[in-house]
Amino acid sequence: MKNIVVLVSGSGSNLQAILDACNTNIDVAKVSAVFSNKEDAFGLQRARDEHIPAHFINPKDFDSRDDFDLELMNQIDRYQPDLIVLAGYMRILSGEFVNHYMGRMINVHPSLLPKYTGLNTHQRAIDAKDSEHGTSVHFVTEELDGGPVILQAKVPVFEEDDAQTLAARVLTQEHKIYPLVTKWFVEERLVMEEGQAVLDGNVLGLHGYAEE
Repeated sequence: MKNIVVLVSGSGSNLQAILDACNTNIDVAKVSAVFSNKEDAFGLQRARDEHIPAHFINPKDFDSRDDFDLELMNQIDRYQPDLIVLAGYMRILSGEFVNHYMGRMINVHPSLLPKYTGLNTHQRAIDAKDSEHGTSVHFVTEELDGGPVILQAKVPVFEEDDAQTLAARVLTQEHKIYPLVTKWFVEERLVMEEGQAVLDGNVLGLHGYAEE
């Protein structure tokens, strides 16, 4: 049984999607622990409801980001994780942390990468008058939102959309593709090799699996 550790900063809806998948169609892995940098993150309560260890580590207790990440890393490693899942974790990770879990850490980002790295992606797509928007699951590297893309899902952008309605449409797709990518990884179908995402032995393109 493979161990998944999830990092959250907020509601943890993507965590819930992965928990539900582990309860139904991922039979080779379990979420072993959930960590957060926010004491009131609802994702921690989701973990407790499933009797999963839920840990809050307070960044204010540390002199630097590196010190915080070192403590986080030490606590995560007690669970011997095969995969680290960032599910709305809103801290920039130190290089040491990223390299420690290189090839074993994935993130979901609300844009069709490489477009719109960083924050406020939904409003940026609206302001650019994009006809489509979406979400990307990617491996984590030291480049912010710059690791190799594994899978994307697209949604239409309607003229009447605001950032909130578009975000809700994107989140629905995240709940579908994030558990799927997690499943690929724990079934050992998905790896990162030489800075590229590889699924079933095939190197994925810039936009991941099923690229047009």
